[in-house]
Amino acid sequence: MGFAPAGIKLIVGGVVAAAVGGALMAWCRWAGLPLLALGLFFAGFSAYFFRDPERDKVFAPGEIACPADGTVMSVRNEGTPGVTVVRIFLSVLNVHVQRSPMEGKVTKTKYTKGKFAIAYKPEAADNERNLIRIEGEYGRSVEVEQITGSIARRIACYVGEGQAVKTGERVGMIYFGSQVAVYLPESARVLVKPGDKVAGAETVLGLW
Repeated sequence: MGFAPAGIKLIVGGVVAAAVGGALMAWCRWAGLPLLALGLFFAGFSAYFFRDPERDKVFAPGEIACPADGTVMSVRNEGTPGVTVVRIFLSVLNVHVQRSPMEGKVTKTKYTKGKFAIAYKPEAADNERNLIRIEGEYGRSVEVEQITGSIARRIACYVGEGQAVKTGERVGMIYFGSQVAVYLPESARVLVKPGDKVAGAETVLGLW
C-alpha cells in the first residue's frame, strides 16, 4: 500500500504535530494533549484518504477498465449523439486515484473552471473538472472526466498530451468527495449499472 504524492506531506505534518504535542505534555498536559490528538487524527485520516493501492489486474484486449473506485450513479446518453456516459460517485471513503481505462495515447487534457455542487447531484456536471482523452488501436477512444464536489477543491492530473499510458495506469487524483465521468462510444457494451460498487483498475466497466 502506497500513498499519493500530495498526501505524504500531510501525513508527515500530522506526525510532526503529534510529536510536538507529545513533547509539550511533559511540560503542560493540557497544552500538549489536544495537539497530540489532533496530529494523530490528521495523520491517520490523511494516510487513509491518500492511500494508493497497487492494482495488478490484467485486462483482456477487448475489456475497458473502470477508472475509479466508487458507486455508479448513471449509465446513459446525455444528449451527445453516439456517446454513453457512465458517472461514478466517490465518497471520502473511496480511493481517489484515477486510472486509464485503456492502453493508448493521451491526445487531450482540458481543465475547466466551474461550480462546486455536491458530487452526487446532477448539477455537478457543471462543476470544476478536468477531461483526459485517450486514443488507442482500431480507432477506439475514451474520455475520463475528473469532477470536483462540494468539498473537493483540487484536481491533480498526472498525464500530459502525447503521453502513452497502459490500462490501469494512474492518470490523476481528485481531493475528497468527487465524481468521475467516463465517455464511451455507444458501440461499447457497458457492463455496470446504477448502484454498482466499482473499483479502479479492477472492475471491467465494459467491452469494445
